[in-house]
Amino acid sequence: MLCTLADRLGESELDEIRRLERELGTTILAYSCYQAEPAPVDDRQLARLQEVEQRLGVSLVAVAA
Repeated sequence: MLCTLADRLGESELDEIRRLERELGTTILAYSCYQAEPAPVDDRQLARLQEVEQRLGVSLVAVAA
């Protein structure tokens, strides 16, 4: 399972999250999750993934198509 920050929330969902933030007194992050199978990678591929991750400052995950 992979999760990313939820970026397709409508105004009503965002309003509900904002109300909950005020009620709880804390910032809340919303995530959307989906099933994904990791793709096998060899050492060379893994090294390239890590190189690009470091350069871009992100985490990359190879998944089966």
